[in-house]
Amino acid sequence: MSEPGTEQQSVLITVSGPDRPGVTSSLMRVLAAQEVDLLDVEQVVIHEHLTLGVLVDAVDEVAQLRSAVAAPMAELGMEVAFSTDPEGAGRPASTHAVVVLGRPVSAEAFAATAAAVAERGGNIDSIRGVSDYPLTGLELMVTAGGNGDADVALREALGAVASRYPIDVAVERGGLARRAKRVIVFDVDSTLIQGEVIEMLAAEAGREAEVAAVTEAAMRGELDFAQSLHERVKALAGLDASVIDKVAGSLQLTPGARTTIRTLHRLGYHCGVVSGGFRQVIEPLAGELALDFVQANTLEVVDGTLTGRVVGEVVDRPGKARALAAFAELMGVPMEQTVAVGDGANDIDMLAAAGLGIAFNAKPALREVADATLDHPYLDAVLYMLGVTRDEVEAADAVDGVLRRVPLED
Repeated sequence: MSEPGTEQQSVLITVSGPDRPGVTSSLMRVLAAQEVDLLDVEQVVIHEHLTLGVLVDAVDEVAQLRSAVAAPMAELGMEVAFSTDPEGAGRPASTHAVVVLGRPVSAEAFAATAAAVAERGGNIDSIRGVSDYPLTGLELMVTAGGNGDADVALREALGAVASRYPIDVAVERGGLARRAKRVIVFDVDSTLIQGEVIEMLAAEAGREAEVAAVTEAAMRGELDFAQSLHERVKALAGLDASVIDKVAGSLQLTPGARTTIRTLHRLGYHCGVVSGGFRQVIEPLAGELALDFVQANTLEVVDGTLTGRVVGEVVDRPGKARALAAFAELMGVPMEQTVAVGDGANDIDMLAAAGLGIAFNAKPALREVADATLDHPYLDAVLYMLGVTRDEVEAADAVDGVLRRVPLED
């Protein structure tokens, strides 16, 4: 396709849309007719949604290539994006993405981050800004050195840096799979919302301090969650059921929560909550946010009064992991393409089971098993750890999104 003396460009072609037979073969026939050379190809299918990336070299007529590709892809209902001279063209793809967040990210902290990568034999291939508000966010594409334990080595090294500086660091495998995640679940108390619902209910009975002490011990992993839940719920016995609506109406979202859910929906994620709290309190908020699924405990109410008991299976630490797996199966998404966000020991199994587990202002027991930690009080920082930039958040806000809710049976 190229002629001597012409200025050639590498082009990244990204095709996305509903997975159907013939997409890849149709695109390759067009590229063959254009006589281009392939440098890299990567394809991911998640819940019948195809993302196909093809890096081609020696292109001197990008407009001609764009025109040739557009028509057959449009006939198949696919969207096509072109990027000329993409960063890293002709080089092996980076093995990991490292996101550094701070308010701000000091030069000293960033130097320590870069040094930690280098000391483990890694190389920083590219750096881009993903956010300037409310946090400064930098994404480093890294080629890790060493053996198959590169994930662990990077996380440990960068976790040590984050413990010395006021920054948050997340490490994920690179490639299209990183942006192919489609299910995310949040814990509710002290994650999606500020505060603990059971303590708000207990305050109505004048027993908040007593219940808060038990809650804190359970969150640290010092008490069995199911036992502690039953003990705390006993404190609610005799309360009029109207307190449920009162507390539900007083819930305060964590800063950035509404933006996070709205953006994830518009990017095609299925969003839900898995909580050790109470369904009757959470469901109004879940409806307001158009969440796709809710799993929580159910308070027993008899003759308009709380009995001090829960009914049904308790959503405890292993129950949260089972709920995440059930939601992922319902959506047809493999577990490695799920995300879980939580703050306490009760979330350990859920975060460990997810493809990406994020500890949000978490207790030490959870931080030890999480893939990433967030110690800043903004939930939308989760978006940056997923590789979503501030510009993409604002672009999503500029268009109407389609929010869907998929009911689950109790």
